[in-house]
Amino acid sequence: MAVMITDLCINCGDCAPECPVAAILEDTSDKNPHEGERFYVKPETCVECVSHADEPRCARACPTEGSIVWDMPYTTEFEEYFVTGNNNGTYKIREHKSKGIMLPSIKAQAFISDIGMDVRQAHGNVAV
Repeated sequence: MAVMITDLCINCGDCAPECPVAAILEDTSDKNPHEGERFYVKPETCVECVSHADEPRCARACPTEGSIVWDMPYTTEFEEYFVTGNNNGTYKIREHKSKGIMLPSIKAQAFISDIGMDVRQAHGNVAV
């Protein structure tokens, strides 16, 4: 994943149409672990807009400061982080019929490498 939507989300819907890879689910989606609460970024799909824009387009569109924050890159280095998050309900990672849970070892995603790991661990605001 690389970005996540926090509980500050006001469910305005401005972010979802901006996502070039359709990684953002509405709060009404049953594939959203925060269903009925807030929008959700699918970690197995989010590419931080790498090759699409200079910065995450969802954050640019979001009217609520602190609603979209950095998360760990969806790479094998952080696979256990995402497994734990999937198990505890933070994430709801898609399960493929033959490949199983679409973890980074199956499908790692692009990310902006100059965002520090300290900022990602702290879930720092994606300031644009």
